[in-house]
Amino acid sequence: MSNLWIRKPLEHLLEQAGDSEKGLKRTLGAVNLVTLGIGAIIGAGLFVRTAAAAAQAAGPSVTLSYIVAAVGCAFAGLCYAEFAAMIPIAGSAYTYAYATLGELMAWVIGWALIMEYALGAATVAIAWSEYLNKLLGGAIPPEWCHSPFDSTHPGIMNAPALIILVLLTGILIRGTQESATVNAVIVFIKVAIVLIFIAIGFQFINPGNYEPYMIPAGTEGHEGTFKHGWGGVLGGAAIVFFAFIGFDAVSTAAQEAKRPERDMPIGILGSLVVCTILYVLFSHVLTGVANWQEFKTAGREASVAYAISTHMAGYEWLATAVTVAILAGFSSVILVMLLGQSRVFYSMAHDGLIPKVFSELHPKFRTPYKSNILLLLFVGAFAGFVPGDVAGDLTSFGTLLAFVLVSAGVLVMRRINPNQARPFRTPLVPLVPILGIIICAGMIVAIDATTLKAALGWMIIGLVVYFAYSRHHSKLKP
Repeated sequence: MSNLWIRKPLEHLLEQAGDSEKGLKRTLGAVNLVTLGIGAIIGAGLFVRTAAAAAQAAGPSVTLSYIVAAVGCAFAGLCYAEFAAMIPIAGSAYTYAYATLGELMAWVIGWALIMEYALGAATVAIAWSEYLNKLLGGAIPPEWCHSPFDSTHPGIMNAPALIILVLLTGILIRGTQESATVNAVIVFIKVAIVLIFIAIGFQFINPGNYEPYMIPAGTEGHEGTFKHGWGGVLGGAAIVFFAFIGFDAVSTAAQEAKRPERDMPIGILGSLVVCTILYVLFSHVLTGVANWQEFKTAGREASVAYAISTHMAGYEWLATAVTVAILAGFSSVILVMLLGQSRVFYSMAHDGLIPKVFSELHPKFRTPYKSNILLLLFVGAFAGFVPGDVAGDLTSFGTLLAFVLVSAGVLVMRRINPNQARPFRTPLVPLVPILGIIICAGMIVAIDATTLKAALGWMIIGLVVYFAYSRHHSKLKP
C-alpha cells in the first residue's frame, strides 16, 4: 500500500517540462494565456448569475458579492500561479497533487477534473444549443435539439451540441496556437458586447434602484442569515462564485507557454483581474437599469434581455447582441474546457495511470489528437443524448476540490522542497493557502446533497478504476 502515497519527484517533472522537442509545442505568450482565462471564465455566468444573486440575496450590492467571490478565487489563483511557474507542465491540479500529496490523491483530483472539464463542456454545449435555437427563433426542430431522455421535450438527439463539439475539437487538433487565436477572436466579440452594454446602460441608470443598497432585514422572502444585509452579500458571493470557474484551466496549458515562469502568473491572475472588473461594472449597470426585485419574476436566462427591452428604449438590438455574446461565451468556454481535459489526460497517460493512447501526439501539429477524439466521443455522447441538468453542480464540485488540494499542495511543497526556485511565490504563506482551503471547502459543504451523493458515486467509480488498472500501470510502481 506504500506506493499509494508515492510522490512524483520534482526533478522528473522539471525534466519533463524542459523536454520541448518531444513534448507539447511551446507557442503561447502572456496575452494568449490571459485571453484563454477570459475565454474560460466569461460564459453565461455573467448574464445569468448576476440577476439571480441580486434577486435571491444581495440586491444592488451584488457588485460587492462579485468582489468577495473574486477574493476567494484569488487565494486559490495565487497558489495555482506558484505551481504553474515552478512546474510548467500540462496537468494542472493533478500534476501539483502528484508532486505533493502522492499518487492516490493525484488520481482523485485527476478523476474529479473530468467533472469540471468533460462534463462541464457537455453541459455548456447543451446550453449553447438552446441559445442558438433561441437566436434562430426556434427554427431547429425540437426532436433535433433535445435528448431522447429529456423529461419535457424528448427528441432524437441534440444535433447543434454535437456540431459545436466537433468544430471546436477540430480546432484543438489543428494546434494550440490556432485554438488560442480562435479563442482570442471569440473573447474580443463577447467582451466588446459586454462593454457596449456597460457604456450604453450607464445612460439609463436610475439612482433610486440602488436604495437601499443592501436588502433590509425583514424583507418578505428574504428571511435567513444569507438573504439580506452583509449576509446577503456573502450569499450572493456563493451564487456568483460559479461565474469565475475556469481560470484554473490556464494552468493546464503551462507546458505550451513560451516563458511559463513569467507568463503563467500573468495569465492566471491577469484573467481574474480583467473578469472581476467587467463583472463589477456589469452588475452595477444591470441593477441600476432595472430594480433588483424585477429579477424575481423576469426570466433567469433572459434577465439582461428583459432589462434592455423594458428600460432601454431604442436599444432592442442590444438584446440580440447579448444573445450572440452568450453564444460566443459558451463557445470559448467549451474550447478551453476541452483543451484543459485533454491536457490532464495527456499528463495522466504520461504517468501510466490511464492508457498510453491519451498521450500520443499528432506527428505534424504536436497536439494530443487521439485524446481529443476520444474525449469528443465521451463528451459528445453526453451532450447529444443526456439532458443538461443531469450534471447539475458536479462541475463546481470538481473545481472546488481542485482548489482545496492545490492550496494544500503549496503548504506541502514549501515544507518538502523549501529551497526549490520559485519564479512566482504565493504571498503570506501559510495564511493565503489556508484561507483558500477554508473558503473552497465551505463552498463544497454548501453544495446540495443530491449533487454531493452523485459526486461520491463518481469518486467511488474512480477508485475502482485506480485499483483495477492505474495502480498496476503506474510508472512510479515500486
